[in-house]
Amino acid sequence: MNKKIKVMIVDDHAILRDGIKALLSLQEDMEVVGEAANGKEALEKTREVSPDVVIMDIAMPVMNGLEATRRITKENEGTKVLVLTQHDNKEYIVPIIKSGAAGCIPKKAVASELVAGIRAINRGESFLYPSVAKTLIEDYLRQGEAIAQTDPYERLTDREREVLKLVAEGRTNREIAEMLVISIKTVLGHRNNLMEKLGIHNRTDLVKYAIRKGLIDIDNTPDEAA
Repeated sequence: MNKKIKVMIVDDHAILRDGIKALLSLQEDMEVVGEAANGKEALEKTREVSPDVVIMDIAMPVMNGLEATRRITKENEGTKVLVLTQHDNKEYIVPIIKSGAAGCIPKKAVASELVAGIRAINRGESFLYPSVAKTLIEDYLRQGEAIAQTDPYERLTDREREVLKLVAEGRTNREIAEMLVISIKTVLGHRNNLMEKLGIHNRTDLVKYAIRKGLIDIDNTPDEAA
């Protein structure tokens, strides 16, 4: 028989701990090796019983679940934390992930999802309940939009980026026109547009900008302007 997953339950409500314990007792591959009513107790018990998975509540007295999760994951490499939360919005989820939790599941989830989460993080995977994953994806997309709004490079068109790289490499307007199969007038238009968007008004600064962006190698910069 395979080794059972050692689980510790951390919640300040005894009735909730009892419910989870009863659920896990029905699973042949799991055993509850400890319980704790707050984060401080959780730290102490983790050191004693070395659980594979800790089911962690967030709002608890003495020490909250976030701080307990940070310390447990830092001190115990083999212990994974699955956080139980009442909320699945960004303000709650992002700090949970940053604390080192391997998974997050809302208390509204059904029993089978909790069991699946325990098994997943015990295998070394991450486990995010669908609504939690949705929250993180939306936050990531919002951050991407914010970067696009603050970084002028994100405002450049693909063609303007091509022209920027070629100008920074020291190509003349004629060479760029031939390489991109466009007219010199069009090259000049792209060049003026990209410099306006970047707030750069001479080629020396344009080269420096391209180096910072990693568009050209510092060893291959042109010696003089085109």
